Amino acid sequence: MNKNTLIGLLVIGVILFGFSWYNNKQYTERLQQQQRQDSIAMARAPKPAALPGGEALAQGQLSPDSAALTGTEPAPSVLGSVYDSQLRGEEKFYTLENDLFILTFSNKGGRIAAVELKDYKKYDGSPLMLFQNETHGIEGRTMQGGRFNLNLFAPEQINTADFYFSPRMISDTSIAFRLYADSASYLEYLYTVRPDNYLMDMKVDLSHFRGKIVPNQPDVTLAWSMISPQQEKGFDNENNYTTIAYKYPGETSIEELGMSTGTKEEDITTKVQWVAFKQQFFSSILVAKDNFSAADLKFNTFKPTDSNIKDFSALLTLPYSPATESYDLQFYFGPNKFSVLKKYGDLEFQKLVPLGWWIIGWINRYVVIPVFDFLGSYIASFGIVILILTVLIKLLIFPLTYKSYLSTAKMRLLKPDIDKLNEKYPKKEDAMKKQQAMMQLYKAAGVNPMGGCLPLLIQFPILIAMFRFFPASIELRGKSFLWADDLSSYDSIWTFPDGFSIPFYGDHVSLFALLMAVSLFIVSKINYAQSAGMSSQQMPGMKFMMLYLMPVLLLVWFNNYSAGLCYYYLLANIITMGQTFAFRYMVDDKKLHAQMVENTKKPVKKSKWQMRLEEMQRQQEALRKQQQQQRGGKR
Repeated sequence: MNKNTLIGLLVIGVILFGFSWYNNKQYTERLQQQQRQDSIAMARAPKPAALPGGEALAQGQLSPDSAALTGTEPAPSVLGSVYDSQLRGEEKFYTLENDLFILTFSNKGGRIAAVELKDYKKYDGSPLMLFQNETHGIEGRTMQGGRFNLNLFAPEQINTADFYFSPRMISDTSIAFRLYADSASYLEYLYTVRPDNYLMDMKVDLSHFRGKIVPNQPDVTLAWSMISPQQEKGFDNENNYTTIAYKYPGETSIEELGMSTGTKEEDITTKVQWVAFKQQFFSSILVAKDNFSAADLKFNTFKPTDSNIKDFSALLTLPYSPATESYDLQFYFGPNKFSVLKKYGDLEFQKLVPLGWWIIGWINRYVVIPVFDFLGSYIASFGIVILILTVLIKLLIFPLTYKSYLSTAKMRLLKPDIDKLNEKYPKKEDAMKKQQAMMQLYKAAGVNPMGGCLPLLIQFPILIAMFRFFPASIELRGKSFLWADDLSSYDSIWTFPDGFSIPFYGDHVSLFALLMAVSLFIVSKINYAQSAGMSSQQMPGMKFMMLYLMPVLLLVWFNNYSAGLCYYYLLANIITMGQTFAFRYMVDDKKLHAQMVENTKKPVKKSKWQMRLEEMQRQQEALRKQQQQQRGGKR
């Protein structure tokens, strides 16, 4: 490209920019002049008559909610007389219900104003509302419990949440709300409730409204938000599981904004299949049949002294073209129960239940949940169910536990021989020889030095699986056992005076957590005595960590956790103590030591690893002798 070509392109660019700027300025001036003329005409116009499909709307004040819904102040626009009439009115409510929930609709914005789940109650016994039609002051703004808004140009920019829709009750399971542009043009929200189902359908019908929407509008913005009330007893524990989740189309996993005690947001520029406002045990999910093209998600966390947990908001983009006739949406309002969510197939709602990743999730999904559900269908007391589940798990891993005990006992009996090797090879340069001699000793006696650790490592995923399962198990919600009134939340035998709280510990004393910590101390003391002296160099630090630090840390950590989880760990520790005493009775140290001595008399076949170790030792010894000879020659 030569110099003249570059100059020519630059001149053309300047001309195009100037032309575009001039046209835009002229268009703005004409639009302002037209707005002034329309404002004068609207002020002089008589009150409108009744709208088609609904009664005349009464005078009223504009709602301040549109700014909160869209995240910005709506652009000022001059609307036609029909639009203007629908900006004033009286808010009225309508209900649809099935066997599972009651939905309350408002003609203001044609939105779902409140959702009540019939089969559940709040921790205080009041009706469980996923969200409700109440206003809340947040950072100087006034916001409603549930909000829904479409932002589009028809032909002016409008926010549907500002308008009073005309309702049409179609049947006992369907209701429609219409926003009219004129006597024949309207936008319609059609809601349909399914029998005995937490999923409901919503159709945004644009087929009678397309002529009013600006044809070059690339998309429609949907703003959905709600305030999540506190449903459970403990604010901190519930807040840990309350967040926004979403799923990409075609994926089998979901994404989350994560845990936070403040504000968190994420801007997603790719397609999203659904967005969930997830609470600890309940979720409100919005699904787009043809996906959202983008999403801007955000939540704010209330203070622990408030009656709410989080303020959720989602700014979702729906693609639009002149051929678009409708948007098919679905809402799920229901529990985070794995068996219920699993019924919705490819939507992968069940991933909202935090069961853990990889092997931990596999254990919960295919072992713990089926057994738990089976036992729960026959046994009314979930305290007994947890007891039986704990016994079954302990029986399942019994061979590993027994093998770990045997390995520890063998290592303890070999302690005198290991001490002799330490005395025989006290120097650091003899470390390879000592290691080789120890391996020969282990091999001859038939002892695997890692035999006590590997079984424990195999059991570790089960411990973590239980840690994930109990706080997420809605089956425990509201179920009492002994002194605990709700196994899904913390139990409390004493609450501190108002305003007093111990950092990290809380304002109460959980007896199950306290008993769990005491049982862990006893188990650790037994294990320490069992393995005392095996590693004299490491045991002093291990003793402090095992006997004192771990029980105290878990006591502080678990004080605000699920009572069911603390109860499970308490039972597991008690059973472990019983197993240890049983093993001591079953295993005779003298016979075991005699068997080990007998093993040393048998010929030992060296492993490849041991052969490589011996070769490395020979090379090291030859190198050491060579260095000594070189130093002697220099002298």
